[in-house]
Amino acid sequence: MEFKDNIPIYLQIEQYLYRQIALGKMKAGEKIPSVRKLAVELTVNVNTVQRALQEMNMKGILYTKRGEGNFVTEDTELLAKTKQTLIDNVLDEFIQSMEKLGVSRAKIVSTLENYLKQGGDNNE
Repeated sequence: MEFKDNIPIYLQIEQYLYRQIALGKMKAGEKIPSVRKLAVELTVNVNTVQRALQEMNMKGILYTKRGEGNFVTEDTELLAKTKQTLIDNVLDEFIQSMEKLGVSRAKIVSTLENYLKQGGDNNE
């Protein structure tokens, strides 16, 4: 994973884990990898991973079973809200980028519609 300099690493790890959950790579009720394993995979300090997991625990996305590890919540409504938040964040970034290019919101809509009609969406 490549980290951005302007965002704390623990927040980027949180976002990474949210995406894994939203994509179904980590399912509701499933045990997530250990702190040490995640630290090795992401090449970061164990304390940084621990902080990200603590934040996710406080938000209810993860829960801890003493002696067993961390698990993804089984609250499907919370998971759906979390996925929608991710989608909204991506859309916000996209719109801000387009507006910085001087593209109006109306032009953004028409450009995106044309892009999708021309096969820009390969996920059908």
